[in-house]
Amino acid sequence: MPNNACTETFRKLNASLRDLQAFFWLWAFSAPRPRVHGRIRYGWHKMKNTPVAAKKSKRPSTVIKAQLKRDELVADLIETRRKIIDITSSFSPTEHDQVFLGIWSIKDLLAHLIGWLEANRKAVKAIRAGKLPEFYAYKDRDWQTYNARLVSKYKRESMVELLSTMQVSHQKLIDSIQIIPAEEFEQDYGVRFKGYKVTIARLLQAELKDEKVHYAQIEMFRNKAK
Repeated sequence: MPNNACTETFRKLNASLRDLQAFFWLWAFSAPRPRVHGRIRYGWHKMKNTPVAAKKSKRPSTVIKAQLKRDELVADLIETRRKIIDITSSFSPTEHDQVFLGIWSIKDLLAHLIGWLEANRKAVKAIRAGKLPEFYAYKDRDWQTYNARLVSKYKRESMVELLSTMQVSHQKLIDSIQIIPAEEFEQDYGVRFKGYKVTIARLLQAELKDEKVHYAQIEMFRNKAK
């Protein structure tokens, strides 16, 4: 074969090899890279084979736990209120007006409970809006000033009316909190009172504690009256 023919043949072979090499590198860098042992393109993730975006969503177990806690709290509120209605209904008309708790009678105490049901229903809305519930403006020792306002506003002479109003107010509160996602009960909305974090869960837990204390006081009064 003449020398010029050999030179031309080698030139074409070299060109073909360069084209093949260029194609290989282009394919190698453009093809998707499989994840290995949890490693992704921009670093390591703490959980193997889990995208970083998955961290933003709540785990099902967390949501279920929050729902159980909310349902338990609501059930306890309902049961405690039922017990209060049952025991106060067992007193005689004379005992309804008898002072047994400081300056309060059964009617005064029921008015107090009705008032806090209404106040807490508004407070839940305020917290979700990132606002401090308005009753904190009256905070003093044992809420004496605010309690006096509530008793004055909600007390009625008719025991039937008081019990009916309490049942309605209680149901309104329960209805308002059952439509709230369970995860929001302990959510921090940035609401503070003198450094104290105010949440829906804490608000309702205080309501439940107050009702249980008052039930025990009513029960002691009934036992003494026997």
